[in-house]
Amino acid sequence: MDIYLNYLFFQLSQVDQLLIKQKVELIEALAGFESNNKYDIRNSMGQNVFYAVEENDCLTRQCCGPLRSFTIRVLDNIGQEIITVSRPLKCMSCFFPCCLQELEIQAPPGNTVGYVLQQWHPFLPKFTIQNEHREPVLKLQGPFCGWSCLPDVDFEILTMDEVGIGKISKQWTGLLREAFTDSDNFGIQFPMDLDVRMKAVMIGACFLIDFMFFETNN
Repeated sequence: MDIYLNYLFFQLSQVDQLLIKQKVELIEALAGFESNNKYDIRNSMGQNVFYAVEENDCLTRQCCGPLRSFTIRVLDNIGQEIITVSRPLKCMSCFFPCCLQELEIQAPPGNTVGYVLQQWHPFLPKFTIQNEHREPVLKLQGPFCGWSCLPDVDFEILTMDEVGIGKISKQWTGLLREAFTDSDNFGIQFPMDLDVRMKAVMIGACFLIDFMFFETNN
């Protein structure tokens, strides 16, 4: 465990931004058949530092769509799993706060480092970032209807005192790609000295944002 934790610390302690690129699946683009999501995770120089794969079954993907539960495994460049992101199945509606979304992030697998919990709000996407002890440490807030109205969408990373320290941004990928696939690009910006465990949690938060607001049945 120490070896993988040290590798994770080494990779994330040296970055203040990450680019997460979802891979375009040909069968999904042409036939609308939902496949497991796959992502490349790159540093600011465009170098692949991790890649991520969703683990799910065909029935769950086709029946539940973007509402589905999932496990996403983040791997290093030799295929060793270093982060596990788990989402339980919950109905999603801003009008029914009993079914709010949440994630658990483990880094490395078996070692919980934090949680992402959706906060109820009728119009704004809001989340609380918790540490491994379920203590709130950060907030995440998106724009009003931003995921459907704007080509670039920012979800602000805030301290508990509402001070902005970074953002998760969904980036415009071009008309054809936006129209015929649900493959998206995201950028994550955070302070260089942010706790490495919270940086790992932000990667998980990015996956949740993708599924909740940008995964569509095109």
